[in-house]
Amino acid sequence: MDWGTDLWDQFEIIEKHTQWGLDLVDKYVKFVKERTEIEQNYAKQLRNLTKKYSPKRGNKEDQECRFTHYQSFLDILTEMNDYAGQREVISENMMMNICVELTKYLQEIKQERKMYLAEGRKAQQFLDSSFKQLDSSKKRFEREWREAEKAAQYAEKTDQDINATKADVEKAKLQAHGRMHAAEECKNDYASQLQKYNKDQNQYYFSELPDIFNKLQKMDERRVQKLADGYNTFAETEKRVMPIIGKCLDGIAKAASSINERNDSLILIEMHKSGFERPGDLDFEDYSQGINRASSDSSLGTPKGPLERSVGKNRNKLWPFSKKSKPTITEDFAHLPPEQRRKKLQQKIDELGKELQKEVDQSEALNKMKDVYEKNPQMGDPNSLAPQINQTSQNMDRLRGDLQKYESWLAEAGGRGEVSRYSSFSYNNNGSHEKYSPNGAHSDGSNPEHPQGIYAEFDDDFEDEDSAPPIGQCTAMYSFAGASEGTISMAEGEIFNMVEEDKGDGWTRVRRANGDEGYIPTSYVKIHRN
Repeated sequence: MDWGTDLWDQFEIIEKHTQWGLDLVDKYVKFVKERTEIEQNYAKQLRNLTKKYSPKRGNKEDQECRFTHYQSFLDILTEMNDYAGQREVISENMMMNICVELTKYLQEIKQERKMYLAEGRKAQQFLDSSFKQLDSSKKRFEREWREAEKAAQYAEKTDQDINATKADVEKAKLQAHGRMHAAEECKNDYASQLQKYNKDQNQYYFSELPDIFNKLQKMDERRVQKLADGYNTFAETEKRVMPIIGKCLDGIAKAASSINERNDSLILIEMHKSGFERPGDLDFEDYSQGINRASSDSSLGTPKGPLERSVGKNRNKLWPFSKKSKPTITEDFAHLPPEQRRKKLQQKIDELGKELQKEVDQSEALNKMKDVYEKNPQMGDPNSLAPQINQTSQNMDRLRGDLQKYESWLAEAGGRGEVSRYSSFSYNNNGSHEKYSPNGAHSDGSNPEHPQGIYAEFDDDFEDEDSAPPIGQCTAMYSFAGASEGTISMAEGEIFNMVEEDKGDGWTRVRRANGDEGYIPTSYVKIHRN
């Protein structure tokens, strides 16, 4: 069954149905567009929500991040932000894969439908034109035949009229014969037009119109299939992001399970433990015996000393429910309770120690590079490194001074038991260390296990680390003579064990299988890390 056979007489119905199908596609496209707008607005609102409740950098919430339940809340905000991103992905994919595709297809199918309908109307007009010609020839034949009958009747009447002359009779017969001949011609033309129209009608109803209707049927079926694909894409678009959305929800559940209430309590103690002793009993002041109230120097029954003076300064902090004024922040953290002050000072010392270690490493690398330049002038000018070396030296002196200052404050705060590991020692890149005097110079009385000079020559660096385990391998891409002291020669394609990576000076320390060690240019080898 098809439209051309079973709906041969329903041209208008087919025209309306195909138009309705196009309107349905357009309606679905508008529906999906509104859905994408909802998704976009939803994602935007979620992002604004997470931004609203996310902590701003540098505020007091940075300390609160140490609590597991607050960190879990931040993780939930992160997951919700990712969730919003997936809603945006749904919106974008629906817009591209449904709206854009169907809109493009809709324009194409409209043109196709318009062409088929135009062909059908053209065939209909041709058949109507053929029918008009047939009707015209039929009427002309009818008219001529009636005139021929009248002429024949007039000729017969004239022939029977006794008063008519022979000439009148001949004239009437001649006219009747002419009319009859014209009627015969009209009859033949009518028969020819009838045959032609029947052929055109048969061609129209059994060939042209069914072909057009079947094309419209195939077009409409393609439209229905395309719309079905759009419906399926609507569901698949969201299904594809469901696993990621599920991971976001799993992340929220994981954040909830990572909360440790006991640990949060201990963190609060660590953050705010003051280190003060609980206040002692107050002495009884018997005014009836004339005891001078001022005889009690302190409400605390403890000996005078650094702690008592500290308690006196922070008396308002002994009472948990008293109103506290905001202290003035000082560089030595004296505004903090003893315990918190020691932690802050130790934290600052650790930070300065790390900065000092970076400067020491940089100084050693620069001196190493300067030594290489002095022995290999073609590699660079040693004097070009002087400004950097001087700046690094100044930075080291400044950091050592700051370290001494903070360590003295730490000792004053009762932190003498802490190891002053940064002002006294500086570690080199290989784990060994050299001792510094307080003014930053090398002390002569150092531990014999550690060398006093570091990186004076490249090979000095190997004395304490012959057994350093390799951290990877490298393959020589070019040959290198290794004429300078501390370097090692290599041939193209040779493989070495790498025992120390490049510290920024362009040299890598390697070891051969036979135990020979030395430095080679990093740019000459291809590195394979373990």
